[in-house]
Amino acid sequence: MFSLTRKLTSTEHFCMSSDHPFDPQGFIVAIVGGTGAVGREMIAILAERGFPAKKVIPLASHRSVGQQISYGDEATLTAQDLATYDFAGTDIVLSSAGANVSKTFAPRATEAGAVVIDNTSLFRMEPDVPLVVPEVNPGAIADYHKRGIIANGNCSTIPLSLALAPLHKLVPIRRVVVATYQSVSGSGKGAMDELFEQTRAVYVNDTMKKSFMTKQIAFNVIPHIDVFLDDGQTKEEWKMQSEIRKILSPDIALIATCVRVPVFISHASAITIEFTGPIDLKDARRALENAPGVSVFDKREDGGYVTPIDCAGEDDVYISRLRVDPSCENGLALWCVSDNLRKGAALNSVQIAELLARDHLKTPAHLQDKKPSAQLA
Repeated sequence: MFSLTRKLTSTEHFCMSSDHPFDPQGFIVAIVGGTGAVGREMIAILAERGFPAKKVIPLASHRSVGQQISYGDEATLTAQDLATYDFAGTDIVLSSAGANVSKTFAPRATEAGAVVIDNTSLFRMEPDVPLVVPEVNPGAIADYHKRGIIANGNCSTIPLSLALAPLHKLVPIRRVVVATYQSVSGSGKGAMDELFEQTRAVYVNDTMKKSFMTKQIAFNVIPHIDVFLDDGQTKEEWKMQSEIRKILSPDIALIATCVRVPVFISHASAITIEFTGPIDLKDARRALENAPGVSVFDKREDGGYVTPIDCAGEDDVYISRLRVDPSCENGLALWCVSDNLRKGAALNSVQIAELLARDHLKTPAHLQDKKPSAQLA
């Protein structure tokens, strides 16, 4: 039986366990896009990890107002209207509702004093907005005060950065070539429904309908994610290139080919890395095994590797097929896979919120004008 064991991350030591889901001394957290796939995952992870929240408020469009979302096993949240929500008194906003939505609401939230952790591409490359993967560059969070915004990385960039960072510390990376195998959940619930319906249509000889994908996704792969740019790259490929350079080093050259595959959850990548100098395979393996948020499962036998279905619901980024690349000097190749809804999106956002609350905000807005209680004194 295949099993994965997860290492605790440093931020988990900050999390509080309690028999009650909310902490009266905690932070007020709003979730923009709270009824969507990533938003619901954010809410679930906040509960799982015991984030010190006084209140968690799902925000959505008027069409989804009133929807019920479970918060752990003990509470149910009701979606409120983003258009009319007053952000005054809100400490942290986790957002995953699309760039156009973020462009509209983020200024409202920051002007009201909230810190926005945004999961869209809108702010990632802004020079005064930190782009953060907590295991890789947690110190960048300190720059949140410049705009009141912290950017969450692309769903394929985040696991790639965790795979590259420990190796880059051993020997600086010169060049990366990566091909992604991205699940349909990266395009949202509609794309997941489309894969299901198209797969069903094949077996019952029904009409093949296409709404969210550029071509049939059932029993197919599509080398196209996001819009095409003038140089022939897609924007998804450009994101990976640009974000890795911002997170790790501007000296890293990277070329990506991003592919949508007929898998519901979890993204995978085949990665080839060229280093500036010699790197020992055993040292590389040891560095990855010791890296926070990374697990190595690499047996040179049938089934001795991690696949997307294996890591759905898991927090770590999993590395398999680690080997020397004989086609270039100082090269390694590896296979990387992770749950894109968790570490690729929701979990990374919550981890940022944990560090922000622990190291920077410290006192929730609703307590700042009050005298400390006996418990806090």
